[in-house]
Amino acid sequence: MMPLSATLASASQLHLAAPVTINASPAAGIATSGSYDIDLWGMLIAIGLVAVATIISAIAKLGVERSLPIAAARAIVQLAAMGIILRWVIEQGTWWWVVLLMLGMLAAAVQITLSRAKNVPRGLALSIFLTLAASMITMVIVVVELIVRPVPWYSPRVVLPLAGMMLGNSVSAVALALSRFFEDMAERRDEVETLLALGASPREASMTSIRSAMRMGLMPTVASLASAGIVTIPGMMAGQILAGNDPLTAAKYQFVVLAAIAALTMVSDALILHLVYGRCFTRLHQYQPIKPRSAKK
Repeated sequence: MMPLSATLASASQLHLAAPVTINASPAAGIATSGSYDIDLWGMLIAIGLVAVATIISAIAKLGVERSLPIAAARAIVQLAAMGIILRWVIEQGTWWWVVLLMLGMLAAAVQITLSRAKNVPRGLALSIFLTLAASMITMVIVVVELIVRPVPWYSPRVVLPLAGMMLGNSVSAVALALSRFFEDMAERRDEVETLLALGASPREASMTSIRSAMRMGLMPTVASLASAGIVTIPGMMAGQILAGNDPLTAAKYQFVVLAAIAALTMVSDALILHLVYGRCFTRLHQYQPIKPRSAKK
């Protein structure tokens, strides 16, 4: 007969060696360990919250009772479409679909940047595209391939969410920087013309506005870094915790994303401002007021 101690040791080994089961979505084969799905009733309650906000807006005559439900409907459609597309791309598991989706995200990002930037000249689409593409690709390579190191290297589950988060923050930073730069140049017109008359180059005359614009673009990122983990639980960390991942692992991922966003903001703003500052000058290095395009809110 086996001694009691040997029996306990054997049972302990069997327990430790037992495989850990993970709940998975049969439709997509996607692991959902510890996550809680939102059913139809949950979605209806969420829509009801938008309805409450709309009613309050109507009572207070805020003027957004029409745009708010339209924006909510667009969000539902867009998020559902993105979810379906991401699920399909993850199922395919091929690098070219990842690249195509990222190109589509870049094209949309250019349009959104132009719609958010105020008082900027026409013809900036190519400069914005090159800026967003160069900065995003660089940061994705650094974060995905040097820090996270997924297998395979183009893992859609890793590359696409990280690219989307970094691209979204880059769009906001570039739009803020462009708006601030051209506004500051207009306010400093007399100073800029004086500097040019004294022999300064267009770049030297623009440097004060470039610094101001870069500072403006970085302010939201600095605020996010300062408040993360104390005032707020950032989006990626909250999402991973809700999905059942270890909170410490989620915290590490969140810091990596915030650090990448900080670097991405600086790189994006520096690139776009050095590409567009020449729009304020003629070929003879004279200051010329820009003709702003119409900007949407």
